[in-house]
Amino acid sequence: MFYIKKFSFFLKSITPLICGVVLLSLSSCKSVSNSDNKVQVWLTKGDESVKLQQQTSVSFVSSSNNFQNIEIDESQKFQYIDGFGYTLTGGSVEVINRLSASKRKALLNELFGNDKNSIAVSYLRLSIGASDLDGEVFSYNDLPQGETDLSLSKFSLARDKDLISILKEILAINPKIKIIAAPWSPPVWMKDNGKSIGGSLKPEYYDTYAKYFVKYIQGMQKEGITIDAVTPQNEPLHPGNNPSLLMVSVQQRDFIKQSLGPIFKSNKIKTKIVVYDHNCNKPEYAINILNDSEANQYIDGSAFHLYEGDISALSTVHNAHSDKNLYFTEQWTGAKGTFNEDLNWHTKNVIIGSMRNWSKIALEWNLANDPQFKPHTQGGCTECKGAITVSDSENFTRNVAYYIIAHASKFVPANSQRIFSTETDKLSTVAFKTPDGKTILIVQNYSKTEENFNIKYNNKTAPVNISANSVATYIF
Repeated sequence: MFYIKKFSFFLKSITPLICGVVLLSLSSCKSVSNSDNKVQVWLTKGDESVKLQQQTSVSFVSSSNNFQNIEIDESQKFQYIDGFGYTLTGGSVEVINRLSASKRKALLNELFGNDKNSIAVSYLRLSIGASDLDGEVFSYNDLPQGETDLSLSKFSLARDKDLISILKEILAINPKIKIIAAPWSPPVWMKDNGKSIGGSLKPEYYDTYAKYFVKYIQGMQKEGITIDAVTPQNEPLHPGNNPSLLMVSVQQRDFIKQSLGPIFKSNKIKTKIVVYDHNCNKPEYAINILNDSEANQYIDGSAFHLYEGDISALSTVHNAHSDKNLYFTEQWTGAKGTFNEDLNWHTKNVIIGSMRNWSKIALEWNLANDPQFKPHTQGGCTECKGAITVSDSENFTRNVAYYIIAHASKFVPANSQRIFSTETDKLSTVAFKTPDGKTILIVQNYSKTEENFNIKYNNKTAPVNISANSVATYIF
């Protein structure tokens, strides 16, 4: 009996080694470690007492309780994800470059790296020419009043040299990061009012402007920067910004089918064309363009913001054209907003809402600015708060947009796939399966009380709780 017990103890002691080395998938090996039953928890509270902090892990258990359930079904699969991130404005580049070399390097690694101290931002938006969060208005083909340049011989990316430089650093950190780009305005000599604010693109310049896009894409490619997608116009129904352009749906349709699409094709441009890039209150803008068979052949999908309308507009477009992709490209947090309100509203709508309505990306607006919400153009946004505030050469602050994106970007890499998850009247959720097989669940509790619930997955139950007005990401 003594030898039997001793041999039994010996078997137990070497079982983990055997399992680890031989990688057997036997039930006896699984019983050695309960790592498969652990759920990592990362939490941010609306009261700012906890910000993206890892909590004590919870376990799947066999016992039952009367908690509400969040059920995950990985057999129900939806869209693949391209990434999460921000717009890298010219103003963002300007303030990041004010940091000392060591602080700047640390910030870029924290934002775009893939280690335990980073948030792994995987998608960026750029402006083609200036946005309203550049220090001044410019295009890549600015001319004296009255002049034109149909051959675009004076086209130059020189004004973006600092942006290009920082993009190269970002790509060195994450070579797989994807980029979508949008113009706020064409060169003013192409517009019917000759101004940076408002006006419309003259039809006689449709081909010239399409070639302007080609020169931009090719010029960036020469710098080693691939533009994955473009939209013809940022916020085409908001001509009051500086810079801006009015481009109604029929104008964008005609520009794409007559010029942008064919000229991309003839120049073998692989960059995707994504329409609209404006608010959720006008899904018909995108649908009307996609309904045109000539334009449709050149279009990858449509892009949305949520300053008006409901996030379900993305599903409205998906239901009308299920073969086309959806992109959520911008939402700003403002100087007058609170951390609690913005954390919860944006997580519910921008992160969870856009993903549950078929978007491949979720982007907050400006990556960085200074404490006075600068730089911006004269007439540009004066209250847009960056994800990062750079106060001086040695100090920067992480704002609410940092945490909104981080709860997804840190855990949901590109090429993850959304899977089915239920919601409750107080808990908003979205779930993903990552390329390496992990399951990610993001939960947002909009109520003023702590909520207990079960994560139900593959006939397993993990009882958890989430603080009031908080966001949690669960990994298992």
